[in-house]
Amino acid sequence: MNPSVPVARRAPSLRASLGIGERLFASPAERRFITAVDDGLELVEQGLEDAMRSADTLADTTSRYLLSAGGKRIRPTLTLLIAQLGKGVTDHVVKAAVSVETTHLASLYHDDVMDEAPVRRGVPAAHVTYGNNVAILTGDLLFARASLITADLGPEGIRMQAETFQRLCMGQLHETTGPRPEDDPLEHYIQVLSDKTGSLIATAARAGVLFSGADRAYLDAVGTFGEKVGVAFQLVDDVIDLAPAKDKTGKIAGNDLRAGVDTLPLLQLRRRATTDAGAAALVERIERDVTGAPDEAVTTDVYLSAVAALRDHEATTATRALAGQWADEAVAALAPLPDGVVKRALTRFAETVVDRTH
Repeated sequence: MNPSVPVARRAPSLRASLGIGERLFASPAERRFITAVDDGLELVEQGLEDAMRSADTLADTTSRYLLSAGGKRIRPTLTLLIAQLGKGVTDHVVKAAVSVETTHLASLYHDDVMDEAPVRRGVPAAHVTYGNNVAILTGDLLFARASLITADLGPEGIRMQAETFQRLCMGQLHETTGPRPEDDPLEHYIQVLSDKTGSLIATAARAGVLFSGADRAYLDAVGTFGEKVGVAFQLVDDVIDLAPAKDKTGKIAGNDLRAGVDTLPLLQLRRRATTDAGAAALVERIERDVTGAPDEAVTTDVYLSAVAALRDHEATTATRALAGQWADEAVAALAPLPDGVVKRALTRFAETVVDRTH
């Protein structure tokens, strides 16, 4: 078991992470703002390298596996960006950002085992490379590392970490067990997204206020922003899952459907199928030709046409529209923040989440 670890990349920039363009942030003060966040991202990247490092060769290799594969570092970027409302990139802000991203990385090891995902960030998923047991234990190890880092932030940081971890687990539990007979499947799904994705992004945002000395009156606003934009992000992911790959990440169109995951486009389609014969026929087609399809089937016309039919259906259009509503609500939550570069950057991020295609 000696697979090579993917080559580490330079820390992403604020422009890369949040889609901020030169024309929107061109004044000297705004360029200083971007430079401050980018410098903070470099510190976070070094902190992540330190957090993954271990004297044990196997633990060192497996811990750095997904970190080295890349990632946009959206969560630490939000922490550093929002910290500009206070004292900026302090040592505690950097530690909080490292802790949040380490928690996110840990969750990916576990999620990929449970979802049987073959690829993560363009490389074989950790459980494919190392086996389920090692992948699960590596995730556990990273959760422990995140807790150790958070311990330096005091009782408030520890509570924040614990409450977030609790929500991550509850989200995964409810995704695994599915909705109860009395639950609305769509509402259940949105709650899972809030717990699994929105909660950690909300924590990243709140950390930017808590550990920079910013006005605590902003806590609820940035927390709500983070949670809602996290849901929007995942809803757009559901749409992107249906798109054919345009890069070399190993992505397969309809991979979630193939794995039996009920994404929102499929849930929307099933709801329509109760009164629409065409929708009902498409549900049957997806369950026959896509769900559980073997590797050799994913390039066949039968498989691809069924995925394309859902991609072009109004159920998927409605999913992207719902993502836009959540992003709009995220931006509306920012009303208490002062007008300025931070607010504009967050607004731009919400817009970018909805517009992205990969």
